Amino acid sequence: MVKKDYIKWIRSKVGHDEIILNFAGAVIENDKGEILLQKRGDNGGWGLFGGAMELGESAEETAIREVQEESGYMIEVDRLVGIYTKYDCEYGNGDKAQTIVVLFSCKILGNSDDYDNSETVEMKFFARNNLPKLFNQQHTDGLNDYLAGNYGSYR
Repeated sequence: MVKKDYIKWIRSKVGHDEIILNFAGAVIENDKGEILLQKRGDNGGWGLFGGAMELGESAEETAIREVQEESGYMIEVDRLVGIYTKYDCEYGNGDKAQTIVVLFSCKILGNSDDYDNSETVEMKFFARNNLPKLFNQQHTDGLNDYLAGNYGSYR
């Protein structure tokens, strides 16, 4: 059984102290070889789709759920791109974390056009040679590994 709002629950116990947070994300490519990116509502930067794992959820389940919530796309996981573990983040509200991202390559199964537009203010497929700068190094490293075909990467 998945328990929702894990971050809110753990933050009620530790405040803004640095903790380890687990995330899962997706690199989504269309049949033209373009990469789907999200312009985020929280910081206005471009990034990969994904989000925090909830208690009781696998990384694969997290990636699938987060992409659906943030884009409306239904996806399936194709393969593991990599695991990215040594990245620090300080959020606008003062929360600190070492973030761990499990990143998957995913295929689009369909689109419901129903998504949370407070998290995603814009989404767009970009040509591989015209990608914008991503909002953090963790996403940049993961996308670069994907584009280079470096599957099973870890940092």
